[in-house]
Amino acid sequence: MGRMQDIVQTTAEAARTDLAPLLILERVEEFLDAAGIGSGPVHAHRIGEGQSNVTFRIKRHGADVVLRRGPRPPLPPTTHDMVREAHIQSLLAPLGIPVPKILAVCADANVLGVPFYVMSHVDGDVVTDTVPEHLDAPAQRRATSEAAADMLVRLHSVDIESGDIAGIGRPDGYLKRQVQRFSVLWEMGGSRELPQVAQLAHWLEANRPVTQRNTVIHGDYRLGNLMFSRQGPAHVKSVLDWEMATLGDPLADLGYLTATYAQAGTPATLLELTPVTAQPGYLNRADMAQRYNAHFDLDLSALPWYQTLALWKAAIFSEAIHTRWKRGERADGSAFGAALEAGVPRLLEAAAAHAAKLP
Repeated sequence: MGRMQDIVQTTAEAARTDLAPLLILERVEEFLDAAGIGSGPVHAHRIGEGQSNVTFRIKRHGADVVLRRGPRPPLPPTTHDMVREAHIQSLLAPLGIPVPKILAVCADANVLGVPFYVMSHVDGDVVTDTVPEHLDAPAQRRATSEAAADMLVRLHSVDIESGDIAGIGRPDGYLKRQVQRFSVLWEMGGSRELPQVAQLAHWLEANRPVTQRNTVIHGDYRLGNLMFSRQGPAHVKSVLDWEMATLGDPLADLGYLTATYAQAGTPATLLELTPVTAQPGYLNRADMAQRYNAHFDLDLSALPWYQTLALWKAAIFSEAIHTRWKRGERADGSAFGAALEAGVPRLLEAAAAHAAKLP
């Protein structure tokens, strides 16, 4: 089985390895049986490029679904909450946000070691380092960028004043709490001396902008978390990965989108997971921000602060992944560890470069 042995195992195989498996087939089969999702043997393979939470496509008779779970424990407090993530998606679907249908949730950590949920499989394309043929013409490259900006507008237009969606977060003080929370996460997950982390934390606190409005925010909004239809013009079929969704300042999403959006002529970071947008035809970062803001007319002069926050946070959670890799808690090879070894300081340098742009 090679590398897959520590990812998908039977119960007997799991008992013979030191590294806890991410998926135990018999337990998944029992859970799906109890939930009435298909029948017969379970066939699973890992999908997506998540470096933190893990996603599997599960097939059996009468079912083609996706299982999503957190990484192996121990986990930092309040992170990788799959029960909450599933709940948020179930609230967003009736509000017109395209998300996979939640089919079943398992809060019992004894089944797979951590809670998980099962959702419908959405057939579509995610744009990463290659472009699907039907989205590769210059007009469709532009339309892909526009669709990403327009979907963010759609999310940030959801009414948060009524209904259950109003209870998913505390918008007041969101930016301050973000800096505080990720500073604590650095103390828990950092394994190197990187003085820029503390320096940027002080800068972020000293220059924190005034929030102009509050909305639902995704928390990891980027092109790689959008699934496009496989045919026709650029159309977002589903928005994925809602772990960090809450209520707060929408410019945090815009800052993250633009800071992680690949653009020709700018130094790349390991968070630019869709490098194709540096090619001709795609909107650049400024155009993305302008298209978004045509709907809200916000003051974007502080956008570099939000971009700094995005990359600073990314450096902190990437370092936590790097620490887990060094401890042998991940199966990734040396190339992955080397990428983070240099990639985390590069994220901090990019964050500092954005900070220098603040008026």
